[in-house]
Amino acid sequence: MKIAVGSKNKAKLKAVESALQEMEKTVEIYPVDAPSNVSGMPFSDKETMKGAMNRAEYCISNHDVRIGIGLEGGVTETSTGLFLINWGALAEKGKETLVAGGARIKLPEEIADRLRNGEELGPVMDDYSQRENIRHNEGAIGIFTDGMVTRDLMFTHIMKLLVGQLRYRNGVEIRS
Repeated sequence: MKIAVGSKNKAKLKAVESALQEMEKTVEIYPVDAPSNVSGMPFSDKETMKGAMNRAEYCISNHDVRIGIGLEGGVTETSTGLFLINWGALAEKGKETLVAGGARIKLPEEIADRLRNGEELGPVMDDYSQRENIRHNEGAIGIFTDGMVTRDLMFTHIMKLLVGQLRYRNGVEIRS
């Protein structure tokens, strides 16, 4: 089965591979530079979810694949502070796009302030941690949980939610 993932981000691809490894049939995963058509730093559940859906639907509309996957990270403001959020979407031709959200964690105020002032989380985290490409590795979630939960694990959870919904919708069989 051919699956396009609307990103070339290593953490996102690792999550997709991890969630799909339990399938009996061979799965071919194609990373695609899919546009999210939302801001570089999505600032709400609605915008982050829309970015994931846009990526998944782009994959299914522009590539010869059975499934399109979109994964998007963002933040949302709450009464207790700015929270890191993640959404995922799974698209199949002719069917409603499935959506799932992940865990949330409050960001330290020094990070939140920089995001509120227009910076994107990836570069902010690289600066904060004095490392490069945090978004392709453990992500902000990995830094702020001391590695207990990493970006790929967070997205793996979302992928399992999506695959579970797909299996339910299609009568438990998703093999081609």
